[in-house]
Parts: sequence; structure tokens; C-alpha cells
Amino acid sequence: MAARAGEREKDDEGPANGVQAFAQELRAQREAGGLTQEQLAKLMGYSPSVIAKLETCRTIPSPQHAGQADEALRTPGTFRRLRQAMINGAYEPWVRAYLEIEERATVLRWWESLVVPGLLQTEAYARAMIRAGRPGDSDAAIEQLVTARMDRQRIWEREDPEPPMLFVVLGEAVLRQRVGDADVMRDQLGHLIEAAENPRITIQVLPFAAAAHPGLLGPLLVASFDNDRDAAYLDNALDGQVTERRKQVARVTLLYDTIRSEALSPSASVKMIAEVAEAWT
Repeated sequence: MAARAGEREKDDEGPANGVQAFAQELRAQREAGGLTQEQLAKLMGYSPSVIAKLETCRTIPSPQHAGQADEALRTPGTFRRLRQAMINGAYEPWVRAYLEIEERATVLRWWESLVVPGLLQTEAYARAMIRAGRPGDSDAAIEQLVTARMDRQRIWEREDPEPPMLFVVLGEAVLRQRVGDADVMRDQLGHLIEAAENPRITIQVLPFAAAAHPGLLGPLLVASFDNDRDAAYLDNALDGQVTERRKQVARVTLLYDTIRSEALSPSASVKMIAEVAEAWT
């Protein structure tokens, strides 16, 4: 019989991913405490079906799941750490290098020609994007990546230091390229409109009517910091490149400034996003 998503055959060594590691530890700690799934569910404030899904990798553990499991099983932060390791382990080293920049930056200047940036994606949009890019991965692996991407967005709730200033330029194709179904697209564009109300987020659209521009070469990002030199990030289908070399960063900054100079104003951009959102029916 085929194994469930996220599970390995019994003779395999260790968990297949962070989701399974959390599931195995939850079951082990529950059984060590002499608890049934029903008893643990009562202690954690959930239905037994939630515990069953967590133990079989059919639910990705949330921060609330981790915290309540630690409290119910009296573990010293075990499940919180497992969940964080799950998120960290979802990324390859070059992605982690970019995420470290994203975490420290005071200003992010981002160009995307085809997709919504991760910091502004809805969960459904992120899931559709990640699934499309990883057709051979298990559902559990996909959900681990979705959870990790959504976890990045907690940056907007940060108080000290404050969240970065984000200046995003989107190609018009971002609004019109179908990702998921029409509902996913309509919700995602609505989310962009809401995000644009945040004084720390500026969204502009580069329309199809614009002439040839350097953004046709692919996505790019420039990050600025309080006490460090600027860094740039370039992305492709296989991996990404982070550079802090002054000449390279200056060149990428010039590309971004050129793209932004051709984009619609923030207010005109929000208007276009709203118009396209209405067309997704």
C-alpha cells in the first residue's frame, strides 16, 4: 500500500521532512504520556480529528498547534522549535541567504514581471504557485513550503524593528496570468489593494503599453539596511543570486529605477488592479 503524503516506508531512516518530524514527535510524546488522541485533543482545545491529521501529516502545524502541544504535553518549547525547523528546512541555502536579507532590510525595492512577490501572496495563490513549480513533490512537501512562505509575512506585524518599507513594481502580466482559479486571482488582487493601504507598502504596475524595459530580463530586488551596504537579489527558475558588490548592486538599482520610472502612479496602479480583479469572474 502506498504511504500517505509526507510519510516514508518503515525501513527508511528518519522523517522525510519537517512536517513528518513534527507528526512523529507529537505521536511519540502523546504515547509516552499515556494519552489517547481524544485526551490530547481535549487538553489542546481541538477535536480528535485535528490531532489525527497532525499525526498523519494531513495538517500543517500552525504556531497555535505548536504552542498548545508544548503546553499540553509539558515540553520545553519542543514543538515550537520543530515548527521553526520545519520552516527553515523548507528552503535551500541560497533562499535562506535571501531571507536573511529580507529580515534585516529597512527598504526593499522589488520588480516582478510574472508573479506576486512572496511577501504579498495569499495562501491560495502561494499554494498554486508552489505546486506549479514543483510538480513532483508530495502534498506534505508543498504544504511545508506554503507554511514557510506565509510565515514570512509575519514581518508586517513586527514592532521592533519596524517592518521594511516595500516598493513593488509589478508587470501587468502579474494581474492577468491565471494562478489557481478565478477566485484565487480575484482574492489575490483584492489582497494587493488592501496591502497598498499600508503606509509602508507602495505598489505600482508597469502596463503592457510601456516600451521595452530592463525588467524583461527577469525579477530583481534591491535591499537597503541601517548599518550595512545595499544588497541585490536576482532570481531564475533554478536558483537565485545574492550580491553585495557595489558595482553590481548599483547596476541592479539603476535597472529598478528605470523600470519604476515607466510604471503607473500608485493610485493609478490600484485602480488598474481593481479593474482587473473585477474581470476575474
